[in-house]
This record gives sequence, C-alpha cells and structure tokens, in this order.
Amino acid sequence: MNQLPAALQTGDTVGVIAPASPPDDKKLAKGIAFLESIGLQVKKGRNIDRRYGYLAGSDHERVEDIHHMFQDSEVKAVICACGGYGTGRIAETIDYDLIRQNPKIFWGYSDITFLHTAIHQQTGLVTFHGPMLSSDVGGENVHPYTKDTFLQLFAPKSFTYSHHLSPLHALYHGTASGEIVGGNLALIVTTLGTPFEIDTKGKLLLIEDIDEEPYKIDRMMQHLKSAGKLDDAAGFIVGDFHQCEPKQQEPSLTLEQLWETYLVPQKKPALSGFRIGHSSPNVAIPIGTQAELDATGKKLHVSPGVVAQEAMK
Repeated sequence: MNQLPAALQTGDTVGVIAPASPPDDKKLAKGIAFLESIGLQVKKGRNIDRRYGYLAGSDHERVEDIHHMFQDSEVKAVICACGGYGTGRIAETIDYDLIRQNPKIFWGYSDITFLHTAIHQQTGLVTFHGPMLSSDVGGENVHPYTKDTFLQLFAPKSFTYSHHLSPLHALYHGTASGEIVGGNLALIVTTLGTPFEIDTKGKLLLIEDIDEEPYKIDRMMQHLKSAGKLDDAAGFIVGDFHQCEPKQQEPSLTLEQLWETYLVPQKKPALSGFRIGHSSPNVAIPIGTQAELDATGKKLHVSPGVVAQEAMK
C-alpha cells in the first residue's frame, strides 16, 4: 500500500544531499537560500562536499547521507542537490526498511529516477520528481513555476496540469487512471533486469530526457517495448526531451515519429508537451500517487503527494 509523506510546515528542517554527482557550490548556495526564503531550515548532508571523480563521494558516503537524513527525526524532507550519475551504484546498499519506518518527502529527478523507482517499489513511499537546488533553482533566470512547484509540499492539494502551463498534444485519445511511475528514460531502462526493475502494470508511465539523440531514444523505447513495459502501462505522460535533436547533419527520425512508432500503436491515452524534467519551467510531480490522464481533454489530474502532519500522528 502506498504511503504519503507528511506535508511541510513553516520552520521545518529539510536535508540536502547529493546521491549522484557533486553539485556546483555557488548554485547550491543559491538553491539553499531559496529554501530558506520559503520558510525552511536547511541541514546539509555530512558528505555533500566530498568528491570522488564524477561522484559526490564514495558509494558508502552517499548512502550514509541518505540513511542519516531518513534517521534524523528533525529532518522532514530530503532534497537532492543535483543529478548526474551514480544512484544505480548505491541502490542495492540502501536500507529500505529504514526508509519505510521513517517516511518523509524525497525530492529530485534525472539520475534520481533510479532511487524514485527503488524507494517506491521497495517501501510504497510516494516521492517527488521535481527540480533540484544546484541544477535548477540555483541557475539564472529561474522560472517562477519552477519555484512555485515546491509549494505543493506544504499542503495536501490535488492539481491539474493543463494547457495553462504548456501546450499539450494528444498522441492517442482517451482517459486512463493509475499510479504515476517513471521519470528519466535512460534511468528507467537501466532498472531492467535488476532487483529494481520498473513495474508499469496498470500505471501511467512518465518519460523525459536530455541530450539524447533520436536514435538513442529509439533504442531505449525499443528496449522498454521488448521488456513488455509499454504493453503493461495504462497510459503515457511524455515530459520534456531537452536538446534531443540529432547532433550530426545526417538523416534522422524525429521524436514525433518515435512516439508514432512506440506509443500510438499501444492505443492507450498518451499526452506530450509536459514541462516536466530538464525544462523551464520544471513542474514537480509525485511518483506513486494516483492520477487521471485525459488525453482527449488534454489534462492530467494528480492526487496530493503529501498528507497533513496531523494525520500522521
């Protein structure tokens, strides 16, 4: 059974960790200042300043920060500083019983997708696919929606994503409901064949990515199709595919042709154009919560990802 984490209150402490690659220090400081500006106190992970090549510390150090934040009763949410690479390396050594016994908000995207899938499937905890401190909030000219999307953590409110946020395109009409799963396409594919293989049966599958040429997206979509993950899904939420154009001046399929190849033949509701992922704005969405996808009406209705703190007592 799915478990919603408790909503935040003004004055709460949140933990900031880097479970993948190291953050940019100046951008991270700006992101932390944003959290403080919305009434939160911030506790940085013990190892967030570590460096181990392209990783933010050794595997042990990064797992240690995850465990410390979930153990710390003062910390009400765990916010990832950035993505990059490395969460697949640590998934097998995380103590999921610890997370199950100390449910709290877990927030991030991109490489963090592997942890969203692992944590939700191992514990039932609803997590958040949302913009991160260094790679998003710490940048220049941050879109107001990117900042406002954090406010959903303060109260259990459902929301509807429709054309007022971005133009949406129906790839296949109809409606479908189910849990939202997925995130970054490359990371979804890397779960296949592991103990954390994504379960899409009866679910709404969210996909997004960055800097992947169409032929690589083609390869990954074929992998999902061959693994039965597209057949299992109830519907498809197509997020932002940022800078996913061909790099060479050679003939290439378009992303639209790939959706025609892999999603349309499924004859299930599919809607593209969501500013979810490596985009501006970057709209956060709960992973594991119930939602209804109305491709005909071009909207996605999402249930709350948090529950009032009083309800947890």
